[in-house]
Amino acid sequence: MWSGRSSFTSLVVGVFVVYVVHTCWVMYGIVYTRPCSGDANCIQPYLARRPKLQLSVYTTTRSSLGAENNVDLVLNVEDFDVESKFERTVNVSVPKKTRNNGTLYAYIFLHHAGILPWHDGKQVHLISPLTTYMIPKPEEINLLTGESAAQQIEAEKKPSNALDEPVSHWRPRLTLNVMVDDFVFDGSSLPADVHRYMKMIQLGKTVHYLPILFIDQLSNRVKDLMVINRSTTELPLTVSYDKISLGRLRFWIHMQDAVYSLQQFGFSEKDADEVKGIFVDTNLYLLALTFFVAAFHLLFDFLAFKNDISFWKKKKSMIGMSTKAVLWRCFSTVVIFLFLLDEQTSLLVLIPAGIGAAIELWKVKKALKMTVTWRGLRPVFQFGTHSESERKTEKYDAQAMKYLSYLLYPLCVGGAVYSLLNIKYKSWYSWLINSFVNGVYAFGFLFMLPQLFVNYKMKSVAHLPWKAFTYKAFNTFIDDVFAFIITMPTSHRLACFRDDVVFLVYLYQRWAVLLEWEVAELKSITTTDRVLRARNRLELVCVTVPG
Repeated sequence: MWSGRSSFTSLVVGVFVVYVVHTCWVMYGIVYTRPCSGDANCIQPYLARRPKLQLSVYTTTRSSLGAENNVDLVLNVEDFDVESKFERTVNVSVPKKTRNNGTLYAYIFLHHAGILPWHDGKQVHLISPLTTYMIPKPEEINLLTGESAAQQIEAEKKPSNALDEPVSHWRPRLTLNVMVDDFVFDGSSLPADVHRYMKMIQLGKTVHYLPILFIDQLSNRVKDLMVINRSTTELPLTVSYDKISLGRLRFWIHMQDAVYSLQQFGFSEKDADEVKGIFVDTNLYLLALTFFVAAFHLLFDFLAFKNDISFWKKKKSMIGMSTKAVLWRCFSTVVIFLFLLDEQTSLLVLIPAGIGAAIELWKVKKALKMTVTWRGLRPVFQFGTHSESERKTEKYDAQAMKYLSYLLYPLCVGGAVYSLLNIKYKSWYSWLINSFVNGVYAFGFLFMLPQLFVNYKMKSVAHLPWKAFTYKAFNTFIDDVFAFIITMPTSHRLACFRDDVVFLVYLYQRWAVLLEWEVAELKSITTTDRVLRARNRLELVCVTVPG
């Protein structure tokens, strides 16, 4: 009979497997569309008639367009070939309304050549905003020399709350696609995702759908945005076009809807941009790998947190455990969380870091045997006593930290002074957090050495939470993959590879201790076997000697 914990873990793994299988089935349903099997109720592609098309891009400050007035033609592609890929950069005139923190829209028309889009009954068009609102990123300065004269003059012109207000930013890229597959849809089972992009016409007895035009919003990245100033009269716009298959089109529609849903749930433009980067900056095969990597990362994160909490919840003694390592791990985790918060990192990285920091704070309370009682509004901290074995562990711990501090502290202080002299920061707080986190990332693995030293002195690793370590080890290697996919600070990316070395050393110690046990057991078995053989020979002699 399974225990309660094993049953719960098996249930979680079972739910995870069902989730992965269900997601694969849903993805298959997205990329595969059943074609029309008969002639009745079929919708034919208008592109199969090979019409002569023209692509026109207009700009206007109005979100709805009723006529050709108040629009500017920025791009006109005659003899437009839906099979041919192209990219063109044009200069767009920025109206005064847009310069005054307004909005500018692009109207993209696909129509018959030689006919204005307003006079073509078989045209298709889409609307896309060329601007978005974001709070500008604060400028970084040298904290010792201060701002330059130009920066001071610019700062005096701005109101005090200017940095807190959203400002209109320019999207310098417009990516267009046309679905080119000669696919015949079944009118009774049209996919809902594609249906809203379809415009159908009756030609004789047959229903045709006009070319499906699509705007790839995922290609608009925050890093490419440009602040629109009052003095800006023209801005560059890169219009790129490429054909797209039906399966990829449906997949891209679902991904854009998912990003839009994140924003509706409160995700900022920057958080949604991190998700965009996963889809845009990787090919489809790596994207599929990313999905499975993310799913397993989530599973191992949950199991590691669960086993870590379970281990420390039952922990009554700190024998064999380095208290200094626990304190340092808590400090470094909190500093990393504050650093990621200051860098406005994606919630995909920030939320797990915050949960980890909370768990490390709770583990410090357990390690120090701390109890908190409240006397009114004033907390009173009480610490428990340590046994003789625990004091022995603390002796080894302090011995390791004594020699380690000679190397660690000068390196951290030197790095902080160097960064203050040579690197620009937003504020003194930003410099302080960056100095702490650089010390954590660069030399943090050194604080794992006290625990390794305690393990060596006590010739034991049985006191460590090996189940949690195993799941964290899997996650560490998964983080190596994520380090090249999700946008994060370079120092955080390097720390993923640093953790690999730490876990490998722990595994080596476990292997070395188990090897010592096996050798000792082998020697014990050999000695016992000799005694048994000698006793058997003695009994044999006694039996064979006559009475």
